[in-house]
Parts: sequence; C-alpha cells; structure tokens
Amino acid sequence: MPAILLNDGKVLLHREDERYSLPEAQPESIVAEGEKFDFEIEGKDYTAVGVTGCREIEGMEWIGVRDSWSRLDAGAHCAVGKGSELVFWARNNRFCGGCGAEMKRSTEISLKCPECGREIFPSVSPAIIVLVKRDDKALLVHARQFTRPFFGLVAGFVETGETLEQCVAREVKEETSLDITDIRYEGSQPWPYPMQLMIGFTARYAGGEITFADGELTEGGFFDKDHLPPLPGNGSIARRMIEKWIEEMKENINAKTK
Repeated sequence: MPAILLNDGKVLLHREDERYSLPEAQPESIVAEGEKFDFEIEGKDYTAVGVTGCREIEGMEWIGVRDSWSRLDAGAHCAVGKGSELVFWARNNRFCGGCGAEMKRSTEISLKCPECGREIFPSVSPAIIVLVKRDDKALLVHARQFTRPFFGLVAGFVETGETLEQCVAREVKEETSLDITDIRYEGSQPWPYPMQLMIGFTARYAGGEITFADGELTEGGFFDKDHLPPLPGNGSIARRMIEKWIEEMKENINAKTK
C-alpha cells in the first residue's frame, strides 16, 4: 500500500532518475506522529501519516505537496492532497473547541471529545475562481500573493450568507472594480492548500474600468489568445479554464473563416 508521509507541507517521494512515485512502505528511519488515515482513491488503497522531521533518505526526496502535482500521476497526487488535508485537520484539532479536552479518534473521518461529546469532521473552505470574457479577450491578473510571475484568474473565498454567484460578482467587483453578468458554473477542483475547494465559473464583462482597489492584485488586463502573459502551471483549474477558452477562441475563428 503506497505510503503518504507528510511533514510541514511536504511529502516524501521515491525518486528514480527523473521519475517520482510514492514509497510502497514507510521507511524505518521515519518516525510517525499523530494520526494515520487509510483511504481509497480510484480503487487503490493509500495510507497517510504525519511524521517527524524531513530527514534525507537515499533514493527519496521531500517535495512540497503543491509541487508534487507535476511529478505524480493524477491518482497519486489526488491521494496526496486528500492525505495532507486529513493530517492537517487532525493536527489542528487536537483539543475540543468547546471544553478544551483532548480529542480522540471516533471514526475513520471524525474526532470526538470524551468529555462533552462534541464530534467534528474534516471540512473544506469553498473558494470561487472566474474567467471573465470581453469579446475575444479574457481577464488575467497577477495577485500579490503569487510566488511566481504568472497571470491567473480572479479568485476569492465565499463569505457567510452569500451564494456562489454572489461571491463571483463581489470578488470581481472588489478586486478589479468591474461589473460582470452571465455567471455560469464551469467545474471544480480540490485545492488542498491546506483545505479548500476551488469552484470555477465563467462570466461576461458588463462594464467598468480596471482598478485594483483592495491591493490583492498588482497587475492585470484583458488579453487575446495570441498575446498571453505567463500562465499558471499545468494541472490547476485556472490553467484548465484558460486553455478551454483558448480552444473556444480558435474554434470561433475557424467557424468564421469557413
């Protein structure tokens, strides 16, 4: 059973030349701590364990959970994401939020307080991400928090008391001062950094001039498919949505030339 060994946002991978994979067992030199979770992804069993330290092991390498995306197949990275969320959740809920007693494992995915009986389950924070279209162009932005010089899509967390569509319109307005319409669901993606669900939408520009009022974005504008800035990495829902839009633009051009 592949072992997902996690520590401080990193996962231990077996490396052979430039190929990476999950180790089939936990090395004896790695000391487990906290909770252990067994689960299944696409018919394959995995074990996720929180461990102590990131010591070097011959033939293996500690890789950031996010960076492991480009090194593992889709099923393995999905398992790493799920395992990292469960370990993060267990480590950050060691004590009861009601009475302060130490929480105990109740089921495979729940912790329960032995004193007051409060039981908790893993939860995710929903966030929206939106591709805004204006004629044959798309709105791409660079966020202050990006560690790399790429342009992505407007995104933000859903607030209490609002629908997903309301969140889309609010985030675009707050971050760019633009008005949008025709908000449509596009798709979703688990985003385990640390426990989020990214929910994708498309929308059409309805008015306004771009200004970055709240300081979260530093650059941005409407780009056509032939003059794009650096894009997010492969595998992200943002890249997937942008590439789908590019294909739509190509199809439109082909249809007009026929």
